[in-house]
Formats: sequence, C-alpha cells, structure tokens
Amino acid sequence: MVDVSLAAIPFYFATMGAEAAWHRRHRSPGNVSPGDYERNDTLTSLAMGIGSLVVPFATRPLMRQFELGSGRWVRPALVVTAGAAFTAVAADAVVRAHGVAPGEVGAAQGETGIARGSITDGRRSDGLAPSGAPLTRRERIRRFARRVGGSAAVAAIAGTGAVVAGTLTNRTTSHRLWSRRILPDWGDGPAAAIAAVLAWDAIYYWNHRIQHEVRYLWAIHVVHHSSEHYNLSTALRQPVAEAFGTFVPYGLLALLGARPALIEQARGVNLVYQYWIHTVVIGRLGPLEKVLNTPSHHRVHHGSNRRYLDRNHGSILIVWDKLFRDLRGGGRTSALRPDEEHRNLRPGEGGGPRVPRHRARRGASTELVRPDRVRGPRTRLGP
Repeated sequence: MVDVSLAAIPFYFATMGAEAAWHRRHRSPGNVSPGDYERNDTLTSLAMGIGSLVVPFATRPLMRQFELGSGRWVRPALVVTAGAAFTAVAADAVVRAHGVAPGEVGAAQGETGIARGSITDGRRSDGLAPSGAPLTRRERIRRFARRVGGSAAVAAIAGTGAVVAGTLTNRTTSHRLWSRRILPDWGDGPAAAIAAVLAWDAIYYWNHRIQHEVRYLWAIHVVHHSSEHYNLSTALRQPVAEAFGTFVPYGLLALLGARPALIEQARGVNLVYQYWIHTVVIGRLGPLEKVLNTPSHHRVHHGSNRRYLDRNHGSILIVWDKLFRDLRGGGRTSALRPDEEHRNLRPGEGGGPRVPRHRARRGASTELVRPDRVRGPRTRLGP
C-alpha cells in the first residue's frame, strides 16, 4: 500500500511555493507576518522533515534491543540502571550528611540562586560569607556528591526509559496485536477505513496532549514548536526521537479488529491533514470550525498567548477538545499589544527571542508563534 504522507511530498512543495508567493504579494512595507518564509528557518524545517523519515530506520531496530525477554541490551541496561540508581541514592546521602554545620555560613544557604550562595571556580559568592573565601572540605564533598548524584540519576532514568519504551513499542505493534485481536475483522472497505481514521484521531489527541503535559515527552515534541515563523513548512518539523517516548499505542486498533494496513493508512491521512492547517493565509471556515481542526484552531495551538498555551490538541477533529474541555477559540485582532496580559514573549520568557508584532490577513486568527518553549508544559517543575 502506498504511504499517503510520502505520496503527498510534491503537493507539500507546490503549496509551500504558492504560500510563499502569496505572502510576498500581500506583504505591507515595514510589517512582518508570522507566515513569512525565511531561508534558514525553512531549510531547518525541511531538514527536520527529512530527519523524521530517515532516523526511524535506525531507532526502530535499536529499540528492539531493549525489549524485555528478547533484547540483547536489556540486561546491560538494567545493570547500569541499578548501579546508577544506587549511586544516586548514595550521593544524596553524602550531600545530606555533609550539609552546613551549625554556625557555618556556606553555599548551601543559597543553592537555588545565582546571586546568593553560588559557587564559581571553587570560590563562594554568598553575600553572607567573605568575598572569595575558599570552599571548606565539607562544601567540596557536598558539591562533588551533588554532581555525581545528578549524573547518576539521569543515567538511571535513561536506562529505565529505554527498556520501558522499547518493550512497550515492540509489544504493541499492530502486527503483533492483530494476531490477538478480541473483536472481529473490520475488513478493508470504506467504512473500515473511515473508522480507522477516526480511531487513530482519538488516540492522537491524547498522545498529543500528554506530550504537552508530561515534561520528558515535551522534550521530544518541542521541535515542532521551535520555529519563529508559522507557515506550511512548520508542519514538516516532526520529532525524530519518538522511539524513546511512551505513548498510547496505535496498535491497540489492531486488537480491536483494524487491519495493520488500515492503521498505517490512517497514520498517513492524519499526517497529510495536519499539514494544511499550519498557515495564516486561510481564515475561519464557518460551520466547519465546530467539527474539524482548522487553521484557525491550530494557530491557537501554536500561539504565544498565555491562555492559549497547551490547547487545541486535536488533529482532524476538534470535537475531542470540546469533549474534554480543552478548546480555545482564535482571535481576530490584527496585532497584539505587548503591554497586555497575553503579551509577546520577551527574552527570558520561554528562552527565545521576542516575536515581532505583526499584521495579518483580515478575518484570520493571528496568534503569535512561540519561538522556543523550553520551559515546558503547564506541569512545570520549579519556578
């Protein structure tokens, strides 16, 4: 069966060219639109798109080696994970045992800050301690243990994650679960194809949503939100590290009676549909806004306005967002004022440069694209 998403590649390039031409014709002197094409940004999007096609050829066989019961690297990974976990716990115990002694003023009082209690090149910069005072032996041990413990904790989490992701991914493939299906075969007719697309869409909604709400999954998905522009090329910014994530498996559809070929076809339809909604050229689409995920809805998803962050996660249908109270409507303003609550990002808010205000086509939702949301989703850890 032909992969729909690959067969559409000529369509992608043709429509990106047409969109770029449209923006050139409608650009007002001195104004910047988030839909403008910029050479380096577009090349980056194309490179990410190619990477998302090529990298899985390496990551899929790699993750098969981490499947419990059959993977050759499972045992070494578990041994390393156990050792790293023990090291992290021991290092934490050392840190606690070598805390600041009674009456001692040291870096521990301000470890969470930079201006107070920070340590640089073996010297203290704590405002309560003598400037340039050398670290005590207790502080040096504590500092070393914290570094070792932090690295060990990362190794333990990575090892566990590799085994969990490899096992989940390989044991829930559509071909494996098809042989264990619990419902009758759906067949391969039009009704079965439509049902597969709708079922895939429902699972996609939850996978997309948890990628915005779980921190390590956001690290995988954030590349899609990394552009400072918002046009059709943005849709090509697909993650390359999905093999390392844990998601609701689409193979569950095979368990329910969907043929593996239908599931793969549904994946392609889903990807192609998502492509055309990454644009500011198309405005609201009337009654279709109530059912489908449209460019207006998806501009909200990519918006920088605070109340729009982590909203509108649907792919084809917007009804999932309505059903689970996740929908936000798009605005019709031609510009956003930086002094408002939902202001343009400034340096330090999300880690990226400020996004310029813009003018856009009348009737279109014009939420700005957040350039780099490195601070993560709503469920943040720490300040």
